[in-house]
Amino acid sequence: QVQLVESGGGLVQAGDSLRLSCAASGRTCTKCNMGWFRQAPGKEREFVAAVGWSAGKTIYAEFAKGRFTVSRDNAKNTVDLQMNSLQPEDTAVYSCAAYLSIAGQVHADRSYYDYWGQGTRVTVSA
Repeated sequence: QVQLVESGGGLVQAGDSLRLSCAASGRTCTKCNMGWFRQAPGKEREFVAAVGWSAGKTIYAEFAKGRFTVSRDNAKNTVDLQMNSLQPEDTAVYSCAAYLSIAGQVHADRSYYDYWGQGTRVTVSA
């Protein structure tokens, strides 16, 4: 079992930046692809960004492109999400997730992800 714990959420103003971090522990999953998802109040959980196990491939949701950057440090078993130019519509609970990489594909579809963290809340005020 892989445990994922997010940190770094908080209350910020529009235009500010935040850096979220996800720490993995438990069963080592060195070839796990890692993703970030978010769920705003009253909305479905949606994909934000993901990074392949080798950190060689990243994918982003359209709204994240140019503002968010996902990265990972396999030596530390962490994956970060740098979020810049935050807007009120970015308010959500952000969760990291993981799945064992198969055939090198990095997926945005949440059904591929087997392990999930509890999430960290991000609130952006206008």
